[in-house]
Amino acid sequence: MTPDSVRPSRAAIAAATITVVLWASAFVGIRAAAPHFSPGSLALGRLLAGAVTLVILLAISRQGLPPRPAWPGIIISGVIWFGLYMVALNWGEQLVDAGTAAMLVNVGPAVMALLAGWLLHEGFPPRLLAGIVVSFLGTLVVGFSMSGGGRTSILGVVLCLVAAVTYAAGVVAQKPALKHATALQATTFGCVIGAIACLPFAGRLISDVSEAPLSITLNVVYLGVFPTAIAFTTWAYALARTTAGRMGSTTYAVPAVVVVMSWLVLGEVPGWLTLLGGALCLAGVAVSRSRRTPTPDPTPAPSR
Repeated sequence: MTPDSVRPSRAAIAAATITVVLWASAFVGIRAAAPHFSPGSLALGRLLAGAVTLVILLAISRQGLPPRPAWPGIIISGVIWFGLYMVALNWGEQLVDAGTAAMLVNVGPAVMALLAGWLLHEGFPPRLLAGIVVSFLGTLVVGFSMSGGGRTSILGVVLCLVAAVTYAAGVVAQKPALKHATALQATTFGCVIGAIACLPFAGRLISDVSEAPLSITLNVVYLGVFPTAIAFTTWAYALARTTAGRMGSTTYAVPAVVVVMSWLVLGEVPGWLTLLGGALCLAGVAVSRSRRTPTPDPTPAPSR
């Protein structure tokens, strides 16, 4: 079976869709919490809420500890994806506007496809690469249309790129672990390891919680329960059933979903350029997930 022939089930596609919607909502939640929580304390608060939720679900399902071969990938993804990625993303979104952040973080799927093709031997299917190019162009258009022409922080750009690379590397590290562990096991212990890595921010988290409005603290809990506990689990479920490259391309739909959410929830009517960029993002995902129609064999079958 070649990487291009790996076709996810309907359940995996539904899981990926849930992930995209919840991750899109996280951008709104992070922006709301940013004035009240430091990048590290926000990451730790989110991870603690996610870890508690996941441990409860793991206990209910009685899945127990992952097998030993799964631990290297879980530990690596826990430190760099659940931990470093979240701190870098939170910090980056405090320094650059939402459009620029979305544009830079969405370099991740392209990096992911390249790493997966090299390290996981998934290859470089032409339709996947074509879809990445189309979606990345759409991300650029969305980013430009939402940037508002403000000054961009160099540090913010670097932090968003760090988030993109750690996101891609974390997914590539998690993929082999899912051959041995369930999606819930990999997500639970990845989240716990990420929370442990962020424990140095515990003092700041206590201070921020004591000073932040209750609604903002509840927003951090939301980030932990839904975009983290649920969305990372549905992501791992889908990732176990397709290639890392194809899963990465799915997240190019996030900017388009963010546009729709802003329109419906915040009443921010998008301009035509934003709609065009969102359409390109979705078109690229469709191209990357399409399958090549087999060419019929022109040689006639021998008569009997």
